[in-house]
Parts: sequence; structure tokens; C-alpha cells
Amino acid sequence: MSGSSAGNRGRVTIKEIPIRGKRVLIRVDFNVPLNADGQVADDTRIRASLPTIRYALTQEAAVILMSHLGRPDGKTVEKYRLKPVAERLGELLNRPVTMAPDCVGPEVEQLADNLKPGSILLLENLRFHAEEEANGAQFAQALAKIADIYVNDAFGTAHRAHASTEGVAHDLPSAVGFLIQKEMEALNQVLISPKRPYWLILGGAKVSDKIQLIDNLLDKIDGILIGGGMQYTFFASQGIPIGKSILEKAHLGTARNVLAKAKERKIELRLPLDHIVATAVEAGAQWKATDRPGVPEGWEGVDIGPKTIALFQKTVQGAATVLWNGPLGVAEIPPFDQGTRGVAETLAGLKATTVVGGGDTAAAVTKFKLADKMTHVSTGGGASLEYLEGKLLPGISVIPEKSGSLPSPLPAAGRGGQGAAEFRGF
Repeated sequence: MSGSSAGNRGRVTIKEIPIRGKRVLIRVDFNVPLNADGQVADDTRIRASLPTIRYALTQEAAVILMSHLGRPDGKTVEKYRLKPVAERLGELLNRPVTMAPDCVGPEVEQLADNLKPGSILLLENLRFHAEEEANGAQFAQALAKIADIYVNDAFGTAHRAHASTEGVAHDLPSAVGFLIQKEMEALNQVLISPKRPYWLILGGAKVSDKIQLIDNLLDKIDGILIGGGMQYTFFASQGIPIGKSILEKAHLGTARNVLAKAKERKIELRLPLDHIVATAVEAGAQWKATDRPGVPEGWEGVDIGPKTIALFQKTVQGAATVLWNGPLGVAEIPPFDQGTRGVAETLAGLKATTVVGGGDTAAAVTKFKLADKMTHVSTGGGASLEYLEGKLLPGISVIPEKSGSLPSPLPAAGRGGQGAAEFRGF
């Protein structure tokens, strides 16, 4: 088995530990967008946490939730308070959610001590304290002090060794929630013995962001479709003009190396046949379609063209597995979203296993109202990419492995490490 899955074994889940009547500290990802009125604009991440929260409530646990919101950089910033999230969560659960004044300290400890079974307490923004991102041991211990059990269900932050994602697991019996369990099972489908033919669709801005993913999957895939901003570095590496399109000059050699590796391993690699080009990457800019690869001088590539959309759609029709990471154009600005939309619509109609990486790709698929048509749409951008690259995510690897799992080659973790933590029992 390759390194892509060696450390990402099954982990102890919330269902496999006794939580009835316990105070359960759950790390969730409530980093949601707020509108101009300070209300939740998109509750997708809140909804993703509901199965774990509801299960804990049915077990008569006292539920303590913790999350970050935005980038307050270790300071209290009013617009990043979690009160609007508490209100939306209460509406979704149809029960009150108590909002704590902070995430650590005597007041929080008293609230946690008095929390009755079946009740919910939401801690204030973790990142109001610099010790959170620094994975401070004392801060992690202060979080652990208010609970009996720790559950990580925040896949979107599982690639960060922060106090609430990694540090606290050293001080409490720990498990993963249903969201992380679901993410691991879905991503392992495309990492461990995927059904073939298997196509990898790559977009986004940079070749450098995807090179480790390509390297990790080369032995498993049958073909690669490339769009997005990264395509222009591939074209430039072959001497094809790209106008003023995005270019990673430092990675022209990387692009050539990918092309050579694909040819050597007889993996089909298809670049766009045409492009949508514009005078600027902004709404209302002048744009046109080209009829061949390459971008004219003075223009910037902003999407794959109609011939390419048709090619990509036809290519994936016979696939058994498709993994997609990265939009194929500037998907947030119509009409430069047509390539991403066209491919998303095709994937939505396939009987294949279709896994969509998080971040901008997930946002696009959700915008097109096609997320429920995919096998899995990841809730983590950077986390899903690192997992697919074969990296160990600190927030997962610190959780004990399931009994009977295949042995992990990882050493036991020290605080802040990335190995599997020792299970301390109850």
C-alpha cells in the first residue's frame, strides 16, 4: 500500500466510546460566511456538523462546541463573534444554544460544570487567543479541563496542529465525529483500490499546488484533464503563447516533468483545445473564445472553451471513478464559469464514484446546486488536498486508531506531533 493511505487508517469514532451523561467537547468547523447584517449567509458547514451533535444529544451528553471564525489573529474582534452561529444552530436543532463569553477561563468552566445532559454550550471564537494557532499546551489543557471526552469533527481544520484540533487530544480520551469519518471513507475510495477507468480533473491557479497530488495518484489513475489557471504554465512549458494569463515561471520544468511522467506511464493527459479569453479578470470585461490552444497577446485566459468542455464531458462518460480538484475557470465570475458548470453537470449525471475536493471546487458545485448529485463533496479545501497528497492530518492522526485496524507505520505522537496518539482509556 502506498503512503497515500498508510497513516490514514480508520479512527475511533464517537459511536465507539461511552459518552452517555458525559461532557463532550466537540471541535466543529463553524467558520461560515456572514452577511452585511452579521447573520449567517451560508449554513452548509453548520448543517454538516448536525449528525454528530444530534447523536451526542441522543446519548444525553452535555455538548460543548468549539470553533474559530475568520482571522482575528489572536485578538477579540467583534465581527468575528460566534453569536450569529449559535442562533442559527439553535434554529436548526430547534433547541437553545448557550453562548459562552469566552472559550477558556473561570466563567466558561462554571458554565460547563453546570451544563445539563442534552444541553448545548458554544464557546467563543478560539482564535481570539493566539495560543490556539500556536497549539499552546496550557491553552489546550484549559480547553480539556471543561470536558470528559474530546471529539474532532472539523475536517476543514484537521490539517492544522492547533490547540483545539491536535493539542487537546493529548489531554482527553478522543474520537472523530461522523463528518470526519465520512470524509475519510469517501477520500479513501479514490486513494485505495479505486474502480477504473479513473480520471483526475485538475484546475485552480497553480501547478505547484497540485504536483504532490499528481505524484501520489500516478500509479492509480488512467488519465488527467487539466484546466484552470494551471493550464497556462503547461502551455508555456511547451512554447505555446499564453498572452497575459497566469504563469508560474518557476514551475515550467515541473509542468514538463508531469507531461513526461504521464507519457512514460501511458497515462492520458489532456490539455484544453480552446479557451475563453478576456481583457481582464472582472465582471463586464470584454471576452471572446479562441479556436485553438494558446492565448493571444494582450488577452488573459479565464476559462476552458466550448470544444474543451465537450472533450472533457465525453472523456469522463466512461469513467468508473472521477476525482476533481480545482475550478476549470474563474468560476465565481459569470460567464467565466461555463467550463466548471459544464463538467459539473456531466459528473452529476454519471453512475461513477465522483469525489469533489473542497474549497473553490466545492463552492462552485454548491452554487450550481449539484452537490447532492456527487458521491462526495469535501468540506475541507486544504485538508482534502493534503489528505489526497498522502499527508497525515494532525487533527486525525492524533486520534487513536480503531481496534483491529491495519498497523500504522507512525510513531506515537508527542504534543504537536503528527503520529497516532496513545489511547488513554476512561
